[in-house]
Amino acid sequence: MNNRNLLIIKTFMVLLIFLSGCSKNHFSKDERMQWWRQARFGMFVHWGLYSIPAGEWGDKNGYAEWKRHSAQIPVEVYDEFREKFNPVKFNADEWVKAAKDAGMKYIVITTKHHDGFCLFDSKYTDFDVMSTPYRKDIMKDIAAACRKYGIRLGWYYSIMDWHHPDYLPRRGWEKNRSSDNADFNRYIKYMKNQLSELLTNYGQVDILWFDGEWEETWNRKRGEDLLKFVRKISPETIVNNRVGAGRTGMEDTGTDENLTGDFGTPEQHIPATGIPGADWETCMTMNDNWGYNKSDKNWKTTKDLIRKLVDISSKGGNFLLNVGPKSDGTFPEEAVERLKGIGRWMSLNSKSIYGTMANPFNKFVWGTCTWKKEGENSKLYFHIFNWPEDNRLFINRIFNEPVRAYVLSDKTHENLNIVRNHGSIMIELPKKLPDVIDTVIVLELKGDPDIVYAPEIKPGYSIFVDSLKVSLSTKSNNCRIFYTINGENPGLNSLEYKEPFFINKTCVIRARSFRNNKSQGVVVKKRFSKVEPLKAVDVKNVKRGVKYFLYKGKWDRIPDFSGLTAQDRGVIDKITLKKSKDKDNFGYVFECFVKIPQTGVYGMSVVSDDGSRLYVDNELVVDNDGLHGPEKKRGWVALEKGYHKIKTEYFERTGGAELFVYFKSPDNKPVDINSLKLFY
Repeated sequence: MNNRNLLIIKTFMVLLIFLSGCSKNHFSKDERMQWWRQARFGMFVHWGLYSIPAGEWGDKNGYAEWKRHSAQIPVEVYDEFREKFNPVKFNADEWVKAAKDAGMKYIVITTKHHDGFCLFDSKYTDFDVMSTPYRKDIMKDIAAACRKYGIRLGWYYSIMDWHHPDYLPRRGWEKNRSSDNADFNRYIKYMKNQLSELLTNYGQVDILWFDGEWEETWNRKRGEDLLKFVRKISPETIVNNRVGAGRTGMEDTGTDENLTGDFGTPEQHIPATGIPGADWETCMTMNDNWGYNKSDKNWKTTKDLIRKLVDISSKGGNFLLNVGPKSDGTFPEEAVERLKGIGRWMSLNSKSIYGTMANPFNKFVWGTCTWKKEGENSKLYFHIFNWPEDNRLFINRIFNEPVRAYVLSDKTHENLNIVRNHGSIMIELPKKLPDVIDTVIVLELKGDPDIVYAPEIKPGYSIFVDSLKVSLSTKSNNCRIFYTINGENPGLNSLEYKEPFFINKTCVIRARSFRNNKSQGVVVKKRFSKVEPLKAVDVKNVKRGVKYFLYKGKWDRIPDFSGLTAQDRGVIDKITLKKSKDKDNFGYVFECFVKIPQTGVYGMSVVSDDGSRLYVDNELVVDNDGLHGPEKKRGWVALEKGYHKIKTEYFERTGGAELFVYFKSPDNKPVDINSLKLFY
């Protein structure tokens, strides 16, 4: 071989090495997310010092992972739990195998929760597992077990830290713990040092799941900087949206294009329609607590959890189901029982979960649907929760040629009879119900699902002031839309929709899809009302800020605050619950003015836990009252240009305390009302 050829070969080898190195250090979002989008189901684990008291403190037993804050335990007292942490029954293999047997594809475990205690060996703190009687790196064992059983590995890491001397802010009740010498930038360096340990000491880490980002010391810029730091160390690691500061409460779906991270994280909540086009994961407890609480017996049933998994998958999301282990290192018996029950169902039906896409149909009365492509064809998985009395399953407005149908859990895959009738398919079901929780019927089709959808009428609100631009649309192929505004049902002789049109008087718009000149589906209709806008309020000498009134009491619904005496009142710069020192049993009234730039229709929405109401100029616009978890309600109101009074009422009974108010003009996305200029 001559020198020229040798040089060419060496150059080629160097180029290959360079390109290989580039491929390992540059991952697109789709490359990172590919396995995650296939997985659909994972295990969340909340474990730490808080498992030792198991929810009890003094005469109360309602605590868990938030115990140090909720029970207002001084840091030096909480530190004493280290001497009792000795989980001699902990077996990482058993944990990971339990997840695998349940059909889970990944695990996310708390390496450090808000209390600051680390379950891993960190050289940057002695507030870790190595300072306990156990003295073993929990994460090392978890990582090894995940590799053994083929489970993807995820670390949960709390940005908020109640223990570290440099973390700010302090808890509001920590009157004797000075923050004079605290340096938040020094804390960020500590956090990055620990994240570097977590991302380099345990092999490949597939997920980094941040939390505790909502306090005022954290912001979007710091989140973006932290994400860049993580990407540099481990570019293939998936990072959730809580690395940034753009989350809008526990209901957050991750639809905001400005959110930092790879996926949204609705907590204890399944979005009603999913989030089309977005990656999201519902995290949820089996009972009411994330950490172990021995008094919490409000366990969801196996049936409920399986159907939640199916519901989430049918909406295009992932399900991260939590287990809170006991202090001895074992899972609660109730959790083990449910994991086994889910595993039995998944052992027969997991193909209807893994790698599937969202339900391509509208709602079914009997259940839901997932589907996946297979070559040029597709498989529809019909999840039947309510068995049809006549043992016949009707699938309407579908035009594919069916290949065959069968019960997924039937190992013989015996064909079910299929009857084709124009734009519908009927499947004759077995006379005996195979599975009372969820029987899955597979329908194999030629091509992708070819479905006729009912038209959509936009905008989403139904009032206007002068005139309103209306548009009609459908996701269907080869369909035409006909509509009327005169009260009649649309036919082929009605107006055919070509482009958006304007209305200037109250009317009802009716629309229907037609395919090959044949009517498809029901008529959809929407009433639009022309209204007078609320008159602007004549106010003088306004000042920046929000008036607040704080009340104490136990309520199931919003009380008549006008008949109660406020425990505290004043002016603050935004709508916030932080003035209350209590975790439970309190209420607020917030009053302020907003200056409306132009006459028109405006949307108002409230996310609250528990109940809330929002008034504009003393008219009720949003009613989100009652006992519930994070829940969002929205309303629309026509407003004249100028100042308008906004009043928000809120109460918290027990559990999470949350309140977010959003403002939306017709042509813009909702914004946090606190980002506007508020006056009193």
